[in-house]
Amino acid sequence: MSIVKQPGFHLAGIKLKGKTTNANGQSAIDCGNLWQEFQQGNYAAKVKEKAGEEVYAVYYDYDSDHTAPYAYFIGSRVNDESAVPEGMEHLFIPEGEYNKLTAQGKMPDCVADKWREIWSSDISRGYKFDFEVYDARSWDWANATVDVFLSI
Repeated sequence: MSIVKQPGFHLAGIKLKGKTTNANGQSAIDCGNLWQEFQQGNYAAKVKEKAGEEVYAVYYDYDSDHTAPYAYFIGSRVNDESAVPEGMEHLFIPEGEYNKLTAQGKMPDCVADKWREIWSSDISRGYKFDFEVYDARSWDWANATVDVFLSI
């Protein structure tokens, strides 16, 4: 784990219609369904003015901590002035300091395991905007690497 400063950035993508919660595995269902929608709708390809090929999964608008409801968004990074395609949403991630961790292994288990590790740790968290970055290192689902950023 390392502490990194991230400049603010913009995303274009889709979000859950409401909030989800980690209680009773609900977030795994809700977030998994949103991933299916994102992939089946080919949303990454619909963003024509991408600032990279990475896909971001963002946890934000926490009611308090990881035990309470929060919002979830999946999208592609875009430039500040980029238009958001019709049927998609915009999300701005403000500049901030983050604890950067890395999940490695078989997908999606390695990411779920990393979150369980985070929830049971004493890592300092701000519960502002937390996100995962899916890049070329995550394409091999048998041996993926995903960076996880936790707001401080």
